[in-house]
Amino acid sequence: MENSAFMESIGDYIRSYKAESLRVLDQISEVDLIQFVTLLDQVRSARNQVFLCGNGGSASTASHLANDLGKGASLGQVQRFRVLALTDNMPWITALANDLDYSQIFLEQLKNYAQPGDLLVVLSGSGNSPNVLEAVSWANENQIQTIGLTGRTGELGRLAQHTIRVDSAHMGHIEEAHFLIQHLISYFFMESDSL
Repeated sequence: MENSAFMESIGDYIRSYKAESLRVLDQISEVDLIQFVTLLDQVRSARNQVFLCGNGGSASTASHLANDLGKGASLGQVQRFRVLALTDNMPWITALANDLDYSQIFLEQLKNYAQPGDLLVVLSGSGNSPNVLEAVSWANENQIQTIGLTGRTGELGRLAQHTIRVDSAHMGHIEEAHFLIQHLISYFFMESDSL
């Protein structure tokens, strides 16, 4: 392939990818986002805990959202978020995965921390990761509110009490949308004059 043809193919790919990203982001439900913000506000006001978890890129987004809520949306505020990413304690995670099973890494942490009225936020592009499904099932049975951010049609969309589903089968676009959602949520609390 000649250099100019290669450069043109890169440009075509970039334009196509960006166009699809914008389409996917535009389809995120405003009603679902309002519900997510409302749940977070209720949990914060009640001084309950927010737990976050996910695998791979979703684990990174969970950690980032915990940071943005725990610091950015809490620093200098009368009401602060009590937030914990279950993805961040590597010694505990590896011990659970090694001694029990990888499907138990979030569930067992929740059993130590979670109380009725808390909120579990789960991110899963596929919606079928056993470890997040185990956590959501247990939370639902123990009066923990659950919200799933997902993409592909999977079990999480049926299992979580509240769901934000990104309309894409492409993992990159799903993760981009989840990242946008976490910034929309956290920056609402950082920048809103109504709080």
